[in-house]
Amino acid sequence: MSRVAARWLANTTALAAAMLVTSCAVGPDFLHPAAPEITRYTREPLTHTSSTDVASGQRQTFVPGRDIPEQWWALFRSPRLNALIEQALHNNQSLQSALASLRAAKEAVYAQEGKFFPLAQANFNPTRQRTSGALTPVPANGAQVFNLVTAQLEVAYTFDVWGLNRRTVESLEALSDVQRFQAEAAYLSLTANVVVAVITEASLRGQIEATEQIITINEKMLETIRRQFETGFANRNDLALQEAALAQARDLIAALAGTFPTEGPRETFRLTELHLPPALPVSLPSQLVEQRPDVRAAAEQLHSASAQIGVATANLLPSFTINANGGYINTGLAHLLAPQNLFWILAGNATQTVFDGGTLLHQLQGAKDTYQAAAWTYAGTVVGAVQNVADSLHAIHNDADALKAARDFQRAAKVSFDLAQQQMQTGHANILILLTAQQTYLQATLQVVQASAARLSDTAALFQALGGGWWNREDLPEQRIVNVGTGEADIPAERPGEFRSIWSALSGIFRSDTSP
Repeated sequence: MSRVAARWLANTTALAAAMLVTSCAVGPDFLHPAAPEITRYTREPLTHTSSTDVASGQRQTFVPGRDIPEQWWALFRSPRLNALIEQALHNNQSLQSALASLRAAKEAVYAQEGKFFPLAQANFNPTRQRTSGALTPVPANGAQVFNLVTAQLEVAYTFDVWGLNRRTVESLEALSDVQRFQAEAAYLSLTANVVVAVITEASLRGQIEATEQIITINEKMLETIRRQFETGFANRNDLALQEAALAQARDLIAALAGTFPTEGPRETFRLTELHLPPALPVSLPSQLVEQRPDVRAAAEQLHSASAQIGVATANLLPSFTINANGGYINTGLAHLLAPQNLFWILAGNATQTVFDGGTLLHQLQGAKDTYQAAAWTYAGTVVGAVQNVADSLHAIHNDADALKAARDFQRAAKVSFDLAQQQMQTGHANILILLTAQQTYLQATLQVVQASAARLSDTAALFQALGGGWWNREDLPEQRIVNVGTGEADIPAERPGEFRSIWSALSGIFRSDTSP
């Protein structure tokens, strides 16, 4: 690039920056919606749960305002669960798809930011021509057949007088944040689903073990009453049904971990290996709207809709463009850069839509209506988030009461079952009494297992309802993407150094960050 062309480019960029300094961004500046004016989730204060003498039966205490750890699932104190979740985060296809979409959204922002700078294109055009004798001009030597070599630099810039591009970038940045929080929601959903699937497997395994115990007891009793009865109440069909449910649960765990059912998981889980967190953090409602990924995504959708009002408003106003074209032209390449071969053109253009049948006005009204729709969606998302937390708190409280009742029922049923066995062995009881006591005890044992699993599952649901602690994670979501071809971590490329330095110097001019 010649010094003259470089000077034109520098002057054009300086003029563009000066125009932006004195320009404004039309349309509303986005204000983040206020947090809900409530201090708790339930009408009655919930401080702790009841407890009972069984696994996962200890008291849980609700701690308002306590922060949620990044790896909230570690509170269940199961190393194998932690390892399984790490595998799922690395391999799960849905999560990786969401992360790749996030990277694409960020690239769309970077692409639009490039329009803050002038467009410069270099052109080299060698031609051979014949000019009609009836036309002029011809080369200075008068030849009608000649070579023509042109080397030029074209620079074009549209001034962002009304903030059209700034509002467009603002909208794309908000949509990028929408994708970011959707990725966080996928991350949270995946980890919660793995935890619940593991608890479900452990519950089914516990139910199978309880059924097998009853079958063993039944087989021993059959030795006593074989002459009178062929089978007992607890039969192999009951066991087969639970084994089928267990197989399906393990298939689900394998799918969440990103593998096929034939490939895993190798781990098996039991309820006794999962520990109930004794202290449960409960974020304040004002914190919830900043921590729930779905609420944050809805807020960014609202932000994008707000910026689009500015875009539609700017489209109603005049646009101003400047074009510069300079270079050298000669009939030969040898002396192309001689001073006498220099040419240049500088042109300005102002355009204002005079009549379009109301298209731009309707687009503006449509943008305002879209903003209203996004505002209602956000309000509904906040209400739903608060409801999710309230439901989880009630479920945990009720689960503890249900487990205590189930455990009390199991103890009473065990006493009756033991007494029936003793009476049957001594010949003082009817077989129907034994079978009824056996059925009651089996049902009571299964209820204890199911209630224990419910406490664990609803505890995981509470962490999910509160947002899952993503804000305590140090790495960015897009840094967790895995290349589908190599299976290795795919680190995003940074912008070239020269553009980073230019952008840092002009970021206060070229960007409109109106969010708090």
